[in-house]
Amino acid sequence: MDFSLGELAVKFGCDLVGDPKTRISFSSTLISAKQGDLSFYSNVFYLKQLESTAASAVVIKPSDLKHCPVDALLTDDPHIIFSKIVALLNPLPTFEPSIDASASISKKAIISNSAFVGALCFIGDGVKIGENVYIGPGCIIDGHIKIGSNSRLIANVTVVNKVAIGKETMIHPGSVIGSDGFGNMKTEKGWLKIHQIGGVKIGNDVEIGSNTTIDRGSLDDTEIHDGVRLDNQIQIGHNVCIGEHTAVAASAAIAGSAIIGKRCMIAGQVGLVGHIEICDDVRINGGSVVTKSIKKPGVYSGSFAADEDKVWKKLVAKIRRL
Repeated sequence: MDFSLGELAVKFGCDLVGDPKTRISFSSTLISAKQGDLSFYSNVFYLKQLESTAASAVVIKPSDLKHCPVDALLTDDPHIIFSKIVALLNPLPTFEPSIDASASISKKAIISNSAFVGALCFIGDGVKIGENVYIGPGCIIDGHIKIGSNSRLIANVTVVNKVAIGKETMIHPGSVIGSDGFGNMKTEKGWLKIHQIGGVKIGNDVEIGSNTTIDRGSLDDTEIHDGVRLDNQIQIGHNVCIGEHTAVAASAAIAGSAIIGKRCMIAGQVGLVGHIEICDDVRINGGSVVTKSIKKPGVYSGSFAADEDKVWKKLVAKIRRL
């Protein structure tokens, strides 16, 4: 798809400096852009790239216009506007409603006539798939599962047991949702498995990255609320609750029954122990280990950055003497 700069300016409420008839077909970085491409600038680190860019136009703040050698769309939020334009130029692939002949579908499953089910999928008893849902190749959906309208399971997603997925949610390849949580009790004879009977509730407009796992609840449900963003390779334990519009980066691990509030940002490789509560509007920096509840909004860190080994050991020794 392509649009004129004038069309983009009107659609996204930007001021335009340059030729409104200039056509934009692609989006790119400043350094790799060429004619027909749109880029953006919002960080002084890329100033030299801006000054030498070959893009047809750049989304930029009015205060930075003096550095821009090409046409410009002016806005106070270049990254946000650029991201919206990227989505406009690169819409999700369309699909024709169909069920692939190689898919195995239970007669007790209910699938909307507008849905797509790809090759080698398995859909079991009690599954309800809503309007315009895309089930990509190799997905396994089995149990009391409900998938809301316009949601997409890209490929090889496993959804089992009792799971409700809301509308316009996207789940990337390899994710597993609804498997048993790590429920075990130590006895004199070894470990006794605690039977997991809860489910998972996932809200609307949620995105779940590749190879992320979300365990079913032990008794009540694990809950992922509206607008949550989960990166790749995250472990979410049983009965965790994640509040609206919280984002969790790759390799984080959240132990059972932890409660995370709204609009939080959990960076990569963060570990949260179970049965703690994180209030709204908290940011936890990468590699932190959180062992107690956080009751006050703000930014939290809990680890040393890597340093020369002997320096790092001296720092630890000094802190232990405090």
